[in-house]
Amino acid sequence: MANTSTRTLRLLSLLQTHRYWPGGELADRLGVSVRTLRRDIDRLRELGYPVAAQRGVDGGYQLAAGAALPPLVVDDEEAVALAIGLHTAAQGAIDGIAESSVRALAKIVQVMPARLRRRVEALRTMTVPAGWGTPPRTGIEPDVLTTVALTCRDSERLRFSYTAADKARTDRQVEPHRLVCLGRRWYLVAYDLTRHDWRSFRLDRLTDPQPTGTRFRPRDLPATDAAEFVRTGLTNLPRPYRVEVLIDAPAATVRDRIGRWATIEEIDPQRCRIHMTTDSLDWPTLALGTLDSTFHIIHPPELLTQIHTWGTRFTQAN
Repeated sequence: MANTSTRTLRLLSLLQTHRYWPGGELADRLGVSVRTLRRDIDRLRELGYPVAAQRGVDGGYQLAAGAALPPLVVDDEEAVALAIGLHTAAQGAIDGIAESSVRALAKIVQVMPARLRRRVEALRTMTVPAGWGTPPRTGIEPDVLTTVALTCRDSERLRFSYTAADKARTDRQVEPHRLVCLGRRWYLVAYDLTRHDWRSFRLDRLTDPQPTGTRFRPRDLPATDAAEFVRTGLTNLPRPYRVEVLIDAPAATVRDRIGRWATIEEIDPQRCRIHMTTDSLDWPTLALGTLDSTFHIIHPPELLTQIHTWGTRFTQAN
């Protein structure tokens, strides 16, 4: 039988799923008697966890929402995911919470076991924030991020499978350099040992990263930093849409709002023109919606169609 402290943490972990647990089933999961389970439930209540009980033959337990937030129990993967989220927010991806995110991240890292702290610190030091003001998309396993970050920090060669934009799948071996958080994606900047050149890899297309155990001497990156390398590569990609829009607002105002995503050209003190290249019309639609100004679409006509479609959908909301 596990010791009392370990068993209590296990009990709390089960209750934090917020499902209803029949008493007998919960006791069996913990390997204790129903009487011992009741004592452990009482111990959690003393610590501030509001555990609701239902008596009778079908009696059981469920963790209710409490007025205060007692200590949480998270597993290794959840702890790393939490630290990654706070690290992203601390870079200013979400307005107004950067400072509080830094404080929360410092507290979490301080109480982490050494094995987890090593992974989180590697991610923090090996990630180059590149702006564009939007949190990265979810869907990347924390283990993938931290495994890649550790190989960057330790200058250790990395092996993985990669799926290109045309769905072609290849096995790669690289000398990892840095992670870049840009726009809504994560990228790995690395020297590709098969193609003998620098490349950037989207992490959502990278699977099964494995350190090889072989160390390398870092090469000189052909850019000021990893973020610039990724930006340059994205700029050189073919873009199907070239957007041109006239805005009834001063250029300075528009530049403050969307200057990171578009080129702003002043027409007169009250009007300006924006140019944007993109592979999706969602971005310019969102950007124009943030301006709180009237605008006139010059190109492409598909953008006007999309805005009308979105407008119809929004007006039908209830």
